[in-house]
Amino acid sequence: MTDPAKVRRHAERIRELVASVVRSQIKDPRLGMITITDARITADLRDATVFYTVLGDAAAQASTAAALESAKGMLRSTVGKALGLRHSPSLTFVLDDVQDQVKQIDDLLAQARHADAEVQRLAAQAKYAGDAQPYRVDDEDDEADDDVSTDTSATDRR
Repeated sequence: MTDPAKVRRHAERIRELVASVVRSQIKDPRLGMITITDARITADLRDATVFYTVLGDAAAQASTAAALESAKGMLRSTVGKALGLRHSPSLTFVLDDVQDQVKQIDDLLAQARHADAEVQRLAAQAKYAGDAQPYRVDDEDDEADDDVSTDTSATDRR
């Protein structure tokens, strides 16, 4: 069993290596404005998943994915030599769609705020179906008078 700290160190090293190789050695014109955001490696150190983001539209994302796929062999050999492992981990590149998820969450929050405002507007105009106080309340004034008369009668007995 591999130590989880060792796995994390290898994953961080893979992220750094892939980022530096993409920046300095890959000269593919299809490669867009790419950022390597994360890398994860399996516990047996055989498969690594590299997450990346690309600045641009869907065409830029597709061309960058194709460029990474064509440079996968060079990246794998570079990572394998640098890590010094018995087996070089196979690399899988995954587009990190965090920005799309953030936009979707922001849209959902805006919808929730709008729905809350609508509920508050309706509540401000609402009226009670019956009395404002639907529960039976004993007259507190009668009880207060009884308490005062009881107290005075106790002081009169002394």
